[in-house]
Amino acid sequence: MSLTKTERTIIVSMWAKICTQADTIGTETLERLFLSYPQTKTYFPHFDLHPGSAQLRAHGSKVVAAVGDAAKNIDNIGAALTKLSELHAYVLRVDPVNFKLLSHCLLVTLAARFPADFTAEAHAAWDKFLSVVSSVLTEKYR
Repeated sequence: MSLTKTERTIIVSMWAKICTQADTIGTETLERLFLSYPQTKTYFPHFDLHPGSAQLRAHGSKVVAAVGDAAKNIDNIGAALTKLSELHAYVLRVDPVNFKLLSHCLLVTLAARFPADFTAEAHAAWDKFLSVVSSVLTEKYR
């Protein structure tokens, strides 16, 4: 699946706004993930998962930074996320379905934070982009 020029433009344009709130968006996305899909907490037994905890904020920041790496390297997402893909597949052994759950939570967070920018067209572009990111992150599982 590849992104159209229009979709790429939407992603890059919105990323410029998202990156200014990356820490908050990351934290909110993880809080939403753990609340909506509590089974995902099993990968974080050593974390303080209370809303707003330092560990949650730090990991949320990493998650959004990885999405940012993908957005900044939108023409070669695979190369940008190779190490992260290997980490999650070989070391952390995260169930691939969790990337889809996280993507959904990020979409909801973006829609809530940027209602004027998150048009139907932007929603479709971000959904497709995050599907590509999820696919890249799970390709080491195959």
